[in-house]
Amino acid sequence: MTMLDALIIKNQEELASFEKKLDYVFADVSLLQEAFIHSSYAFEQGNDLSRDNETLEFLGDAVLDLTVGHALYLHYPEMQEGDLTQLRAALVKESHLARMAREIDLGPHLLLGRGEDHSQGRMKNSILSCAFEAVMGAIFLDGGYQAVEKVVAKLVVPWFEKRYKALDVADAKSRLQAMLQDLFSEGPTYNLEETSGPDHDKIFTVSVRFRDQVLAQGQAKNKKKAEQLAAAKVVENFDSYNFTGGTESAGD
Repeated sequence: MTMLDALIIKNQEELASFEKKLDYVFADVSLLQEAFIHSSYAFEQGNDLSRDNETLEFLGDAVLDLTVGHALYLHYPEMQEGDLTQLRAALVKESHLARMAREIDLGPHLLLGRGEDHSQGRMKNSILSCAFEAVMGAIFLDGGYQAVEKVVAKLVVPWFEKRYKALDVADAKSRLQAMLQDLFSEGPTYNLEETSGPDHDKIFTVSVRFRDQVLAQGQAKNKKKAEQLAAAKVVENFDSYNFTGGTESAGD
């Protein structure tokens, strides 16, 4: 019996429990077990364990790019290529993959070397994101593209709108700049209108202006975020502006 076989027998209940979180049952559960084996653990076992999750991680990275990209294409058929690329990047970046890994409680299933375990390795974004990719790679090898597609629909697709809205706000200033430049060859300006609250919890109110007219205001705990929120309001209601006096609700 190989060490991998022994691990599968030892962790049988844990593996079955994790399959329920994925809503996917492996035909070859050794692939799932391998996805949980960090290189630090495999190294400590020496010749007894020759496999870790790094090659599955490599495969899962590519599989996620394709399946998430496909799901975005179907979900947002009118979205431009650049926006689709940005949104996919936000969904498959390390911090977000780690967040999804925490949602399915992946950390406790990981097999880590003693050093990594003692240094809170189960909480590290780098380790969790790689393990999440490895699980996706394992599903692909076990059940093919459609199997990964179903798991992505369960775990990743529910994040589409949240990530899209976050990107929309984060990129609002550049979007507004491009829209106004295209129409008028001029960009907007931003003005700090008010700072309120105690030093440790200040609120900044910023207005976005075009040709000396206030178009909208944004409030946040830092000026940059307030500017983005103000710009996002204008972008959202862009077609209703005449850009001489703003809209009736511009200062809301």
